[in-house]
Amino acid sequence: MTRRTDVDIDEVRARALKAISPLKAAERDKSDEFKLLLAAKRTDAGRQLPPYYIVYFLLVDLLGFNNLGQFDKTAWSVPVEYKGQAFLIEHRKFGLGVFAANLPDDEPAAAEIVRLIHKAAKAAQPYFDWRAEQAAKASHLNVVNRSDKLFERLDFYLSLYEARRQEAEERKGERVETDLGEGRRTISYPASELRREAQWFAQSAIECFFSWTEHVFIHIAILRGKCSTGEEVANLAKAQWNEKFKAALDLGDARTKSFYDDLGVMRRQLRNFVAHGAFGKDGEAFHFHSTAGAVPMLLPHRKDRSAFRFGQGVDFIADDAISLIHDFIEHLWSGDREPAKIYIQDYVLPLVLTKVVNGEYAQAMSSVEAMAEYAYYEAGMRDRYMDMDF
Repeated sequence: MTRRTDVDIDEVRARALKAISPLKAAERDKSDEFKLLLAAKRTDAGRQLPPYYIVYFLLVDLLGFNNLGQFDKTAWSVPVEYKGQAFLIEHRKFGLGVFAANLPDDEPAAAEIVRLIHKAAKAAQPYFDWRAEQAAKASHLNVVNRSDKLFERLDFYLSLYEARRQEAEERKGERVETDLGEGRRTISYPASELRREAQWFAQSAIECFFSWTEHVFIHIAILRGKCSTGEEVANLAKAQWNEKFKAALDLGDARTKSFYDDLGVMRRQLRNFVAHGAFGKDGEAFHFHSTAGAVPMLLPHRKDRSAFRFGQGVDFIADDAISLIHDFIEHLWSGDREPAKIYIQDYVLPLVLTKVVNGEYAQAMSSVEAMAEYAYYEAGMRDRYMDMDF
């Protein structure tokens, strides 16, 4: 992360004020502002504003424009003045916009307001960078939760694998002969093709599994109080899979340690095989010459019971790998981590780092009942906020 602790805020503010001129904070009394609030309508030009947070930090946070506060379906409202005309810049339920009282006559002025805000936002970029760095050092951050989408992808490939595996089992004795004419024919065995497709789906499922766990381990770690600042979360996100595992689960538990070891083997073998162009690191793509013929470098005596081998010369043990995934998912959401499933996977709520610091998550994690009540309340509050029911 680039450090900008030497940013001169006053200098940046002066540049932004110069860039945004002649747009300025409205100098009208509260009654006039309220009348404008009732009469103002959305302009077309306002749809081209920068993101709402950029506009808010520019106008309110950096330049000190007045924020009229929250209203029903309105998160914030900033009255501005452009060449003697009054406008509102508001973040409403249906998006950020420039609002004017006299449309379409005010459209050209609204377009100029948008242009000036873009210009000032560019001048204020060092401030935005500094602001983000300060937030990352503290706990005033939300961590996005995408565990549901990642798990849906995993479940999709697990279902495809199981369907192909079952069909292959049902058709394992089937033989299909096709008459090509002139005494020619072909013979095929559907179960072989189905087993091959099942292997492909299994590999995809395993990749999805590690993608999902990379994500969900961080969220469990936050709920457990292992991360409370943006920097700590960022550092864990950069860490290896095994470090994320240890932040989310306790290796002091024997069963957890067994999963850690077996999943580690499977991850290394899958990653080595996929990341190295299907060559792997153990001679999977080689055969050596002998009087017996071509012999795979990875001989059977090098297999071990916990290996899920990928590559030529050794069959990939899909059933064992998929069973391990199912067993681990059940283990992950058991014991003192069961409340975490309610918050992360069932309600799919973002992780709010301030709630780590103030102890809310620790209290909610004390039992399934406590978390169910807490997650229901948080989901309701989030729905109200998204709908701007202030």
